[in-house]
Amino acid sequence: MYSMNYVVENINISAKTLRFYEEQGILRNISRDEKGRRIYTRQNMDWIAFIRCLRETGMSIAKIKEYQRLFEAGNATFVERQEMLKLHKIEIQKHIEEELKHLEEINYKLAMYDLQKDEIEKNPNHVFKCHGMESSALN
Repeated sequence: MYSMNYVVENINISAKTLRFYEEQGILRNISRDEKGRRIYTRQNMDWIAFIRCLRETGMSIAKIKEYQRLFEAGNATFVERQEMLKLHKIEIQKHIEEELKHLEEINYKLAMYDLQKDEIEKNPNHVFKCHGMESSALN
């Protein structure tokens, strides 16, 4: 059994978020001690980590609720849950590909800075060129 502080520190999630997940119904069956403090099981912690994973990869609370409903329905929904996660994976992969394109663009820009750094230091009037733009054109 684990305290809320333990969960917060070890799963890197805020107490406010834990309470929110409870309010939303996606974190259930949380026991309380004699003073009313939440007590988490290993199973609760595993589920919290999975919720966090889904949220941080863009899955909505509504979709998580749907996944949870299907999970609680048992093996009859196995294929449906698997498909749901496959679709989510595709969305994550698309997002990663977009981010990698942005990273390439930034790397190109930094390379242009590196190539022109010496010239700028030697000649403050040097016109910085990158992506078809010149620094004097921006002034």
